Amino acid sequence: MKYIFHSLIIAATAFGTVSCNKSYLDVSKELAEDRDMQKIFSTPADVRKWHRNIYAGIPNLANYSRNDITGLDNPWLRMTDEVKLRQVTEYNLAPYTLSHSTWSRWALYQYIRQANIFLANAVEIPASGLADFVDAAELAELKVQARFLRAYYHYLLFELYGPVTIMTDVADPNSKNLDYARNSVDEVVNFVYDELTACIAELKDPDLTKQELLALPTKGTALAIRARLMMYAASPLFNGGYSEALAVTNKDGKRLFPDADPAKWDKALEAVKAVIDYAESGHYALHREMTGTAYDPDKSLYELHMKYNKEIIFARSDVNWGSVPTVGVDGWSVPRGARGGSNATGYIAATQELVDAFFMNDGLPIDESPKYSETGMSEAGDDVTGRTTPGTFRMYVNREPRFYQAIFYNGRRWHVGNEEIWFNKDGNSDNRVQDHARTGYIFYKKLSKRVYNQGSHPKSEYRPGIIHRLAEFYLLYAEVLNEVRPSDPNIITYIDKVRERAGIPLLADIKPQIRGNQVAQREAVRAEMRVELAGEGQRYFDVRRWMIAENPSGKGAQGGPYYGMDMNAPTLEGFYKRTVIENRGWTRAMYLYPIPLNDIQNSRLLVQNPGY
Repeated sequence: MKYIFHSLIIAATAFGTVSCNKSYLDVSKELAEDRDMQKIFSTPADVRKWHRNIYAGIPNLANYSRNDITGLDNPWLRMTDEVKLRQVTEYNLAPYTLSHSTWSRWALYQYIRQANIFLANAVEIPASGLADFVDAAELAELKVQARFLRAYYHYLLFELYGPVTIMTDVADPNSKNLDYARNSVDEVVNFVYDELTACIAELKDPDLTKQELLALPTKGTALAIRARLMMYAASPLFNGGYSEALAVTNKDGKRLFPDADPAKWDKALEAVKAVIDYAESGHYALHREMTGTAYDPDKSLYELHMKYNKEIIFARSDVNWGSVPTVGVDGWSVPRGARGGSNATGYIAATQELVDAFFMNDGLPIDESPKYSETGMSEAGDDVTGRTTPGTFRMYVNREPRFYQAIFYNGRRWHVGNEEIWFNKDGNSDNRVQDHARTGYIFYKKLSKRVYNQGSHPKSEYRPGIIHRLAEFYLLYAEVLNEVRPSDPNIITYIDKVRERAGIPLLADIKPQIRGNQVAQREAVRAEMRVELAGEGQRYFDVRRWMIAENPSGKGAQGGPYYGMDMNAPTLEGFYKRTVIENRGWTRAMYLYPIPLNDIQNSRLLVQNPGY
C-alpha cells in the first residue's frame, strides 16, 4: 500500500481499526480476527455498528476551544478574522507550508471507505426465526444514508482542498498499483451533485419531534449540501478566478481547474432555490421566540443555538460544549472575575475586526451610523436599546442584538452572577493579563448563559452542534440572485428576512438606493453573512471562495495586523485604544489547503495545490 489510500484502507471502525494485512477485511478485537465481510454483514448488530461508524466523519462544530482539534472539528473560527485563542501557537501566524499545516480532513477517506464497503456488502438479513433481522426497508434506508455521507465527505474534502480523488470502489490493499490521481473540479462537483440528487429522492423529510434523529440526513440536508456545493462551483475560487490554479494539471496533462463559466451561477441559483422552496413548504423556518405577546430578538438569537428547532437543517448530535470551571466552550470562555474568579480564563477572544463588523441598532454599519462613537463612557439615556448600563464605553452602546449575543466586552456584567468583568489592568484585582481574552473581548455566541460554577446552577448544558441552518440559505439565495439577476427584488427581501429576525431595521427602509446595484448588494449580503453566521465555521471558506482574503480594504483580509484593545495599558482610558494583537501571515497559496506531504511523496500520480 502506497500512500493515503492508507486512509482508504486502514479505516477506523466501530469495531476498532481495520488492520493492514493480508486479510484486510478483518475487523477488531471486539470481533474474532478471522471474521470476514460475509460474516460481519450477515449479523444485524454488526451491520448497524459498521453503518453507525460512517457518521463519525461529520464535523464537530462544537469543538473550537483548544489546540488539539482537527479539520473535522471547528478550527476555522481562529483561522479566520473572528477569534484569537490565548496562549495558543496558531497556524495562521505564518503562511501554510507542507510542514506547517495541521487541520487536515484527509482522514475522511477512512469514512468514505467505510461507506463503500457497506454499500458493496450490506444485504437483507431474513428473520429465519431470529429476533433480529434487516429487512428491505431498513436496508434501503441504511444504504441511502451511507450514500449521502459518502457524497458529503467528498464535498468536505472539496471545500478544503479543491479537486480531490473520487472514491466509489473498495480498493484492494494488496494491489501493486494502489495509486490515484485527482479528479477535476467539474468531475468532483458533478459526482457529488448527482449522488445528492439521487439521495434526495429516497431520504425522508425532517422529523422535528425526535431529537435523537437530528444527525440523520434528510431531504433538506441533501438539498442544502447540494446548494452549498453549487455555490462553491460558481464562485471565483473554483470558477476561473484563481489564476495560479488554472495551470495545475495531473501528471498526464489533465487540467484540474476550469476556465470561468458564468452559467454556473444559474446552476447554483437552481440548487439554492430548491432549498428555499423546500423550506417554505413547511419544513423549516427562522427560529423566533416571544416574551409575552411581543417578539423578542435577543431571546430568539440566543435560544436558536441552545435547542433543537425548526431552523436547523443539519447538525451533529453527539457534541460536548464542555462544563464549568474549565472544559470546552462553556468552561474556557468564562472570564476571570466571574464565578468568584475560580479557574476562569476568558480563553476564546473575539477580534476587533469582528466587533467592528456588527451593525448599530439603526441597522447601519459603524462607519455610516451617526450613533457610533469611540469617545468616552455613556451616560444615562445614551443607550436607547437598554442593553447596556451607564458607564459603558460608547463603542459598545446602541449596537444591534447580534452584537450583544456574540461579544462580551469590558465592564459588562456576567449573565448569572451579575459580576462586573474588567479586562484592563486596573480593573478586578484578580485579573491576570495572560489568563484573559487576548483582545479584550470574549467570543460570547453559543455560550450557555445558564451554567455557573456555584450553588445549584447546572455545570453543563447540552445543545446540538449546528452545521447548516435556514438563515444561511436565505443569504445564499440573495447572493446568487444578485449574481444572476441584480434587479430581482428578492435579493433585498431575503436579506431583510434575516435582519427582521435579528431585530434591526430593514435594508428596504434604510437603504432603498442600493436596489439593483450589484456591487452594493453584494457587499450587503457579505456584511450580513459576516455577523449572522459569526463563529459558525463558514467564514473561513466564504472569504476564500469569494477570493477576498487578500483584500487591502480589510473587508475579508486574512493576513496582516489583527486588533484588539490595549491589554497592557495602565489606565482604563488607555485600554480603549485599538492595538495590534498579532500579525498573521497570508499568501495566495492559502486559498486552498495543502494536500498532506506524505501522500504527495508516496504517489506517482497525485499533484499538489498551487503555491506549495
